Amino acid sequence: MLTVYGIPNCDTVKKARTWLAAQGLDVQFHDYKKQGVPADRLDAWIKAVGWEVLVNRQGTTWRKLDDATKAGVTDAASAKALMLAHASVIKRPVIEQDGQVKVVGFDEKKAAVLLEQRP
Repeated sequence: MLTVYGIPNCDTVKKARTWLAAQGLDVQFHDYKKQGVPADRLDAWIKAVGWEVLVNRQGTTWRKLDDATKAGVTDAASAKALMLAHASVIKRPVIEQDGQVKVVGFDEKKAAVLLEQRP
């Protein structure tokens, strides 16, 4: 089972969900806006890929933060606090397979790993 974490109106999340469905993959969607960011999963993602990968410094949410907030993101703990407070700053989507992070962000080449691991 794949779980896609993100925001439904995000173009990259839409692209990922469409691509995954076209591949016939069974997908569960976790909406940050409605369901919040799961803190336990966030810990696992930070451990698996690092907070630097998860914090989207290119996005609108990051750019709208004040300079002091941005400067305060210096380690996993401060990044986690920011991501819990501002879910939109998390690079999207985060795709898990059987509880393991497989893809952060989306492009078809990255996502092809999900097809290789299909039962």
